[in-house]
Amino acid sequence: MAKVEEKKSARHKSARKRSIQNEARRKRNSSINSGAKTAVKKVVKAVMQSDKEGAIMLFAIAAPALQKAVAGGVLHKKNAARRISRMAKKINKLA
Repeated sequence: MAKVEEKKSARHKSARKRSIQNEARRKRNSSINSGAKTAVKKVVKAVMQSDKEGAIMLFAIAAPALQKAVAGGVLHKKNAARRISRMAKKINKLA
């Protein structure tokens, strides 16, 4: 049977508070990042199916999702810009 690792609790009150805050931020960031990834995957799937109109509609949802991730500090602005650019390129190739 595998060992169960116990979380070490912080000793100081301020350290305990930081630990709780960090966990809440981690969950929030994970959710935001997951939503952005899902939106991008939907666009790519539409492009693979050669559905230009659908891809454009989904792109209008995905791009702001990535920008919101940047505003929240989850993604770097250049990372989001690169993802948006690549999606736009794929959509424009459908012509």
